[in-house]
Amino acid sequence: MLKEERQRVILNEVELHNRVQLIDIAEKLNVSIDTVRRDVKELDAESRLRKVHGGAISLGFAAYSPKRNSVYALDEKIVIAEKAATLLKENSVVLIDGGTTCLELARLLPPKLKLTCFTLSLQVAMELLNKPNVEIIFIGGKLSSDAQISYGGNTINNLAEIKVDYSFIGTGYVDTEFGLTEFDWDIVQTKKAVIKASKKTVLLCISEKLDSQHRFKTCSLNLIDTMVTELEPDHLLLKNFRNQDIQLL
Repeated sequence: MLKEERQRVILNEVELHNRVQLIDIAEKLNVSIDTVRRDVKELDAESRLRKVHGGAISLGFAAYSPKRNSVYALDEKIVIAEKAATLLKENSVVLIDGGTTCLELARLLPPKLKLTCFTLSLQVAMELLNKPNVEIIFIGGKLSSDAQISYGGNTINNLAEIKVDYSFIGTGYVDTEFGLTEFDWDIVQTKKAVIKASKKTVLLCISEKLDSQHRFKTCSLNLIDTMVTELEPDHLLLKNFRNQDIQLL
């Protein structure tokens, strides 16, 4: 495979999943980790992604800008956020996860809607400061410099003390058989705690992530109450998900 082809695959994976590991890309491309590392270093120098220890993250995920011109599949994520916002009711207590789709939900919250909103995302918290009727409660803990979210023991303990009406979460991978999965064990433990802290859990997920899986399981699909994609619920790509005990929006 030519370098240009490899780098195109790397960029697509980074943009789709926000964060990737070198070892996973090397396996996907059937090349050495050193080859992938050189490609990632070159793409970083060209400001097309950000190189981090053991992997890479997308620019839209790492450095949110009000212009949002580096957010992958922004139009689709806006559609998802608009759908998700219809679930919100006056004076609800909610939790909004990190990630670019959840960030769009925070941005699109109606200004007059009164909410109490927990979040473990610095970016979401900053966006919510523009919403005068939203009470913002940041869930502290160890802070990820890549994702700019809190995670780990303190975050999990704090989550154990609350019960929100809705949590809005993202995922790296989702499959009807394997459920929600990630490559980061610590993030998985935090997401498990978010789900336990929620009366209802809403998954925000672009359709490109459907029917994909990774190493560590966050939860089975039956723990998700609603899955929101940019597609209509009767779309062919959602056929397998319609057979699950989950609302499609």
